[in-house]
Amino acid sequence: MSLLNLSRLESGERVQHQLRVVDLAEKRTSNGDPFFIVTLGNSCSQIDSGPVWSDRIAENWLEGVVRGVVVQAIGNIGLYGSRRQLVLSAPLHVLPRDHLRLEDFLPSIDRDPTSYWDMLDRFRSLILSPTIRRVVDVFFADDDFRARFERAPASVGGHHCRLGGLLEHVTEVTAIARQTARAMRANADLAVAGALLHDIGKTEAYSISWEGFARTRAGHLMEHVVLGCLMLDRKLRQLGEPVCSDEQSLELQHLILSHHGLLEFGSPVRPLTLEAEILHWADEASAKTASFRDAMADDAAFPDDAEFGDKSKLWRVDRRALWRKKHDWG
Repeated sequence: MSLLNLSRLESGERVQHQLRVVDLAEKRTSNGDPFFIVTLGNSCSQIDSGPVWSDRIAENWLEGVVRGVVVQAIGNIGLYGSRRQLVLSAPLHVLPRDHLRLEDFLPSIDRDPTSYWDMLDRFRSLILSPTIRRVVDVFFADDDFRARFERAPASVGGHHCRLGGLLEHVTEVTAIARQTARAMRANADLAVAGALLHDIGKTEAYSISWEGFARTRAGHLMEHVVLGCLMLDRKLRQLGEPVCSDEQSLELQHLILSHHGLLEFGSPVRPLTLEAEILHWADEASAKTASFRDAMADDAAFPDDAEFGDKSKLWRVDRRALWRKKHDWG
């Protein structure tokens, strides 16, 4: 069965499709009456159900429904105010996952990963320093690492939170860092190396399962910044002969450790080199604009096709409003 793009359905359209339970939340009315809201989704998008009241629960409409299961959902798209929801017309039926692909049910990037790899590999090919190129290739010329890197999200609940999100994010950061370094007469090779390496720790910090994206034990205890630094140190020590000097290795580690910019944002140290400062702001640019783009695409933040977004729904970007222009530039 082909994937259903829930975000493109209009009010009244029928849904009879396989969807993953993203969340199951118990709520209460102002009178204290309990009900459940089920968030359902696939790789394209997700949607909340209408209220499932206690009488439906007593009729086993939610039997076996927990986060991460795949269900057959039957209903119609309805509106609650201006918010779209899936009004269920039948119990959710839990399906076996034996022949289902996890990739079809988790949020995914909307471009072919090959296009991102083409850009990243081009940036690698433009590195002039043989030493920097050898260090970068320790990871990015390794097929096993590339497979894990391509699949990983860039966060578990923030920017680029989707399969392939890490690859998308790092491609953006690398493009921004390289251009900024060239404009500011910094070492572009070093800025590119920092951009490519800065989030390698996320391949060990985050897990992927039917329940969604989560932090691993190492991710909880050390977070991706420290994990990335340890991965680089470990990899360089495992090689038979030195790829770079201790001083060069230290500078690359500093790029990884300082890329969040401030200690309160997860950097053990603030950027102390021009290339580290460039990397920090390139990372910020990719993360913040991705969150901005996602907020602009959230119809719930623009009820009744409003021109300016609802502040209460714009937590991603911390703005009093966002402007959805009514004109275009042709």
